[in-house]
Amino acid sequence: MLNWLNKKEGVILIGRESEKQELLRRYYRKKAEFVAIYGRLRVGKTFLVDKTFEGKITFRHVGLSLADDAKTRELSRQLNQFYLTLQRYHVKTDHCPRSWMEAFFMLETWLEEIDDGSRQVVFLDELPWLDTPRSYFVSALESFWNNWGCHRDNLMLIVCGSASSWMIDELINNHGGLYNRLTCQMHLSPFNLRECEQFFEENQVRLSRYDIVQAYMILGGIPYYLDYFVPGQSLPQNVDRILFSRNAALKNEFDRLFSSIFVNASAIKSIIRFLSTRRSGYTRKEIADKLGFTSGGTLSKCLKSIVESDFAVKYVPFGKKKSEARYMLTDPFCLFWLHFMDQSHTPDEHFWMNNQNAQKIVSWRGGAFENVCFQHVDQIKKALDIYGVQTTQSAWIGSDEELGSTQIDLLLDRGDNVMNMCEIKYYGGQFSVDKAYYQLLSNRQVILASKISPKKVIHQTLITTYGLSYNEYSGIFSKVITLDDLFV
Repeated sequence: MLNWLNKKEGVILIGRESEKQELLRRYYRKKAEFVAIYGRLRVGKTFLVDKTFEGKITFRHVGLSLADDAKTRELSRQLNQFYLTLQRYHVKTDHCPRSWMEAFFMLETWLEEIDDGSRQVVFLDELPWLDTPRSYFVSALESFWNNWGCHRDNLMLIVCGSASSWMIDELINNHGGLYNRLTCQMHLSPFNLRECEQFFEENQVRLSRYDIVQAYMILGGIPYYLDYFVPGQSLPQNVDRILFSRNAALKNEFDRLFSSIFVNASAIKSIIRFLSTRRSGYTRKEIADKLGFTSGGTLSKCLKSIVESDFAVKYVPFGKKKSEARYMLTDPFCLFWLHFMDQSHTPDEHFWMNNQNAQKIVSWRGGAFENVCFQHVDQIKKALDIYGVQTTQSAWIGSDEELGSTQIDLLLDRGDNVMNMCEIKYYGGQFSVDKAYYQLLSNRQVILASKISPKKVIHQTLITTYGLSYNEYSGIFSKVITLDDLFV
């Protein structure tokens, strides 16, 4: 994805070029469009719509956040907010709608009254917040689209939602009246490293790639978080100000993050906390046993929500059955917050600056960099020149006897009969292989070779920051991938 700049309108979009082009293509088609955009909270869904359709939105409404007040879960509060939005657009109505069916009818009537034949863009933001208990919101939305909207060639309905599981279940995979009604669906992902670099450059924040990776380890590719960085400050200064200072902007973000998009926020947070305790993740049974979930349906729904909202991934470790799939927490912000900030009673306002070389942070960097690499497998495949080769990725969780209480960070099982056994090392300089480490890698390769088809060959691969220091043992690696490769 490329940086897009429209100097005439002053509109800047980083990393959303293909999404912008698709939205504009839909806008200029002479037919009804129903577009759903979903993705993690703070990922930039609203910003994408606002900047793509600046000056072109006919009507926009956003529901009341569930995090602000428990009463916002009540139908009357959401309807009253919708009524105020109607008033803002000078819709002629003398009373607050008593149901979503009536609310959408008011909107239909007004859109017909102002219709001059030009494209009408209706933007409903954070749609899941509108679906309060016993509100029949989905039925009303279905009626709005099926009985009226889909017959209006100049209507473009855009809906967004951070509760991705709701968006997927109620819209994308709807089995009722909204089945197959969407004309376009978009999953907006966090920025990759290159897009983070472009974002910082556009905002005059000068950081080395080494520090950009650390920023990614802490905040992930979430534009809302990255926007708190200010020019003229180092990475530690920015981190302390954003997270550890007395009035840190993101000090309470973890709790708000889940309470605003999940009705069962406490259960979700308990799972997230548990997943953070082991880098390779846990099986569904381990989660249920540890947290005491008695209802299989409740746990399944929570895990599905966590994965679909980009907080975790579900994967099958190499050599395991599908029933032994693990859930691994991958959201950098959650991992960082739980590692350094959760239940902290005496925070140091300059914690990051004062502990750059502390063992706790040095150890954390190693695991956090593995997570970054796990989220940049596409870039790793490009560096290996196998982007077009069918590949599955996983970790290898071996027994202590086999691996000496360690695991293989990343395995790329390729369709061309090659398996890349990847070691991931985050170093301030070039990485050097000594005799003991050479022997360890050799033993791992022998064990791995015994567990795969004899048709496959193993390529030992090093993913590190500044490359490999060559010596008599460095030949163990057939390929070295550096920091710059991850920014492609």
